[in-house]
Amino acid sequence: MSAQNTSLRGWLTADVTTSPWQARIQRTYFGWRRLSSNHLTMFGLAVLLFLVIIALLAPQIAPQGYDEQSLPERLAAPSAAHWFGTDDLGRDVLARMVYGTRVTLMIACLVAVIAAPLGLLIGTASGYFGGWVDTVLMRINDVFLSFPGLILALGFVAALGPGIRNAVIAIALTAWPPIARLARAETLTLRNADYIAAVRIQGASALRIILRHVMPMCLPSVVVRITLNMAGIIITAAGLGFLGLGAQPPMPEWGSMLSSGRAHLSGAWWISAVPGIAIVLTSLAFNLLGDGLRDVLDPRSDS
Repeated sequence: MSAQNTSLRGWLTADVTTSPWQARIQRTYFGWRRLSSNHLTMFGLAVLLFLVIIALLAPQIAPQGYDEQSLPERLAAPSAAHWFGTDDLGRDVLARMVYGTRVTLMIACLVAVIAAPLGLLIGTASGYFGGWVDTVLMRINDVFLSFPGLILALGFVAALGPGIRNAVIAIALTAWPPIARLARAETLTLRNADYIAAVRIQGASALRIILRHVMPMCLPSVVVRITLNMAGIIITAAGLGFLGLGAQPPMPEWGSMLSSGRAHLSGAWWISAVPGIAIVLTSLAFNLLGDGLRDVLDPRSDS
């Protein structure tokens, strides 16, 4: 077994690669080693993995459900029966937190899935074509960037109506402009590169060049940016939930739980404190992970 481990390590660290697949695996291996050497990044990754496990195992962790009421136990302090206490309707705060993790992570992931490709496509197209295309797309981008994210999301939700789906759309519409601007800046440095010119001479279309050659080069920076933006996405989603424009009752969501507990801060602080701590910790975890990914994926960072 030790010999096998030594052989595998030698294959991963070999100076000469025999195939493109070996080169990719080696880059992944060295990237993971660099990522794992950053203890703060690993802490952020551990927190996020813990939250994902909680979201996946929510029915097993909280079998009683998130909307089961017990009015005689309303506003009960944390105890062995209710680890995080109960709210003003006698619902277990732990159960609502567990199921609220699902809602929060779902919103964050859906926003990332929508905003990242949209911003990447608009930014690369703007930087590659230039001219009037760049002018039009970047002026639209500037309009979105001129408003604070939460205010703009409030405007979209007010027009679309409350609910998780509309909240996801609203937050995604406010999250793509920074990604587009980053992708445009990366594309401006790539569009005149020799390999892009060689592909263009071979007759490749502009769409093929953007999709096959420009976007992959911009992807690492976009991944880092969207990871760092996750904290803002979660806070915006919590803000919409706090104002009653996100997840609708009785569905649990950390922002709406904060809102429901503000009337009982003096006597039942745990109703707001627990989701507040969860929001801060999750935002911090995404920021720590994003910092580590930037060190690994950004070739201009210090070694």
